[in-house]
Amino acid sequence: MWLIILLFLSIVFIIISTSILKWHPFLSLIIVAFGFGIFSGTMSMNEVVEAVNSGFGNTIGYIGIVILAGSIIGKFLEMSGGALKLATGALKLIGEKNIPFAMSIVGYTISIPVFCDSAFIVLSPLSKALSRKTKISYAVMAMALSLGLYVTHSLIPPTPGPVAAAGILGADLGLVLILGLPVSIVGLIIGWLFAIKIASKYKIEQNSLSKEPELNIENKEGPSLLKSLLPIFVPILLIILRSINELPLSGSV
Repeated sequence: MWLIILLFLSIVFIIISTSILKWHPFLSLIIVAFGFGIFSGTMSMNEVVEAVNSGFGNTIGYIGIVILAGSIIGKFLEMSGGALKLATGALKLIGEKNIPFAMSIVGYTISIPVFCDSAFIVLSPLSKALSRKTKISYAVMAMALSLGLYVTHSLIPPTPGPVAAAGILGADLGLVLILGLPVSIVGLIIGWLFAIKIASKYKIEQNSLSKEPELNIENKEGPSLLKSLLPIFVPILLIILRSINELPLSGSV
């Protein structure tokens, strides 16, 4: 029972220290790791230090390269204009009648390599511009985009969160991706429905939005749509193929 209470207190400490005290998450997690080990009463101080060091080192050794590579790809998409090209491509494909769904798909796709907070900042001008043009409440646009971003941010590698979870649990990264895809699609649809059914009840006046430069969907600058898609789907395909290749053959011992 004490360990359960200690776990609850640790979670509360992390939330307060990061959201209210504005501590860096790494500092909060390290303090909690040492605090939990010390106050659990099951480990000596030396054992706590060894457990934290080995746990951190093993996790970084498993996921470090994948996270760094994914971050590089995401930064390339953000700085080159590839993220915006993906957004405008989705809008052309789905059409202006289904713009909230298009924004959900844009967020779903771009958040695979790009951190969701950075992607939201990059795509926010597009979301505001479309809100003005179509007279759809910005609450709907922002909610559709953000929920689409968070779905893959939470479930689909090589986003750092799912990669870290797979490393800690010792799960196969490819299987995490294969199982995460159908779950993420369900989350995408639910998020879109929430945006158009619930968020649509809250109106944000167009005049209250800060003025953003008009975005030209026909803009030819930056990489093509195909080149923007390749950095996202090639790593996913390689991860899936690796996992399929390592599956035991039928009838093998």
